[in-house]
Amino acid sequence: MEELQLALKKALADTFSMYFKAHAYHWNVVGPDFSQYHDFFGKLYEELFNAVDTIAEHIRAIDGMAPNNLNMLKDLSSLQDADPSTPMDMFSDLLLANNLVLVSLMRAYQLADDADELGLANFIQDRIDIHQKHGWMLKATLK
Repeated sequence: MEELQLALKKALADTFSMYFKAHAYHWNVVGPDFSQYHDFFGKLYEELFNAVDTIAEHIRAIDGMAPNNLNMLKDLSSLQDADPSTPMDMFSDLLLANNLVLVSLMRAYQLADDADELGLANFIQDRIDIHQKHGWMLKATLK
């Protein structure tokens, strides 16, 4: 169960890091398509923010402790800091982040399924589906 707890903590840290990136890009995007990009980033960060709490609750439900400080989240996350200067760089960075979130979710899903944590596995499947949609939208914007 400790391996599953750790995998969920990594998925939480990756999701939180992606949330923060999307929120920061929402604040800082500029250019002729500002309104459209600002709205896109806003919807993305809101969806990710809502997921963070639910992932933390699932960690607690399997007797784990959710990360409780930023250093812990940073240490657990596989996402790297970036400082993109253009909207397309922001979208590229979020696509990379999304792909890394998917990797952590796939690992957590496999462990949840192996542990017969069916409700948790179903929740993670739903998160995977959501991130696949995020990936499609980010890729479509970059074309």
